Amino acid sequence: MPVTGLVHASMRAGPGTLADTRPGCPAREQTMLDRHISLDEWPRRAAMEHFRKMRHPSFSVTANVDVTGLRERAARHGATPWLAYHHAALEAANEIDAFRQTLMEDGVFEYAQVHASTTVLRDDGSFGIVNLLRGQDLASFATTARPRAAQAKLAQGGLFSDSDALPPGAVLHLTTLPWLAFTSFTHARGEGDDRPKIAFGRMTAQSGGQVMPVAVDVHHALVDGVHVGRFFERLQAHLLAV
Repeated sequence: MPVTGLVHASMRAGPGTLADTRPGCPAREQTMLDRHISLDEWPRRAAMEHFRKMRHPSFSVTANVDVTGLRERAARHGATPWLAYHHAALEAANEIDAFRQTLMEDGVFEYAQVHASTTVLRDDGSFGIVNLLRGQDLASFATTARPRAAQAKLAQGGLFSDSDALPPGAVLHLTTLPWLAFTSFTHARGEGDDRPKIAFGRMTAQSGGQVMPVAVDVHHALVDGVHVGRFFERLQAHLLAV
């Protein structure tokens, strides 16, 4: 029975659509490089200059995604649902240019790909933060991410348990609140923090299936509503494709 009230991926590729430029397409992989964006030719220059001056330039959107059968499908790849939705979110974000961009003093820089920094709950009630590197597919992502998460869970004291020297602008901030099927979520942001932040909630039953809330918080100088909408479309597509 279909789950209702969700973000569904019903995209059909056509000229100029997101599907033309997503990672995985040969032309995309051959041309993707880290780059400084030429503001003179960038259609979002006016929006960037407007919103980066604001005291609170970020906005947040929360929506349910369909995760029916995700546990069983993820297991076929040697992954848990936690690993599966982290991988799906990371892939979705990499398919959208705005999610790979960061503000610089002299403009905007775009990374060819971004990775994830996420929270891991420890047995003593504290948590650690660990980097999860983007993988070629869910199985390879899980193989790399699982021991990293386990190490962060066992670490004592410090917040950050990873030695990877990733550029701050090339990392998405992810977290999980599996106890609540929340309807909104506010992320902590420090001064100058422009990283996309994604929170996953509790998986609950609905209309014979399962849904999970996902909150996306972005900096409006880089990301607009259309980009968030595309992110949810691609996230749902990746979850269904597991």
